[in-house]
Amino acid sequence: MTDNGSGTQVGRAVVVGGGSGMGQAIADALQAAGNEVIIVGRSEQRLADAVRELGDGKVSAVVADVADEEQVSRLFETVGTVDHVITTAADLAGAYGPVATFDFEHGRGFLETKLIGSMLLAKHARLTENGSLTFISGIAAYRPAVGGAMVAAVNAALEGLTRALAVELSPIRVNAVSPGWVLTDIWESMPWEDKQERLAAMAEKLPARRLGRPDDIAAAVLSVIGNGFVTGTVLHVDGGHRLV
Repeated sequence: MTDNGSGTQVGRAVVVGGGSGMGQAIADALQAAGNEVIIVGRSEQRLADAVRELGDGKVSAVVADVADEEQVSRLFETVGTVDHVITTAADLAGAYGPVATFDFEHGRGFLETKLIGSMLLAKHARLTENGSLTFISGIAAYRPAVGGAMVAAVNAALEGLTRALAVELSPIRVNAVSPGWVLTDIWESMPWEDKQERLAAMAEKLPARRLGRPDDIAAAVLSVIGNGFVTGTVLHVDGGHRLV
């Protein structure tokens, strides 16, 4: 890593899930700060679109599924040593449903991408001695919804993994950022006829009186990876959701 003249350390960063939503916002913030950024995801087309949108030549892409150990190993053989790894990867297909009828074959993708994938990244990432590993957990660990047992359990487990790896991988720093309700494309898939009214009602419940934006999460990630004295920590960026 080098100093960009403003006191901010810049280097090379891998953003898993960087092709859309919060991941793309994180990649954008990292490259704006002067980092070389490699975005990773399963969709070649989505990654290509993101690279084109992010622009300026500091962003490249690698197709990989973080739930597949061979692909994770090959990813770091390709990109080499980096300073930071951030993952937002989460396959939500089938992740919600009452436990009595939960389809584990269809819904285990969330477990495999978010928790197992994070462990595989920790195992295979080639990080500099002063590097960092940052996971994205979520409010479901604290405010679970009916039918959201898988999502709540995986997010809670990911935060436990964060603390364990901070001890095991030291001096590499390991942290988690826990978003609340954030306006991403996920809401577009909700079968709500009154979508805007529901989102407005959700915002009104929060002390911040608004929903989060992807750039809120990106700013939090940059603050975590830029502070060399923060490790084993969960930074909550939820508009006060845990308080209500």
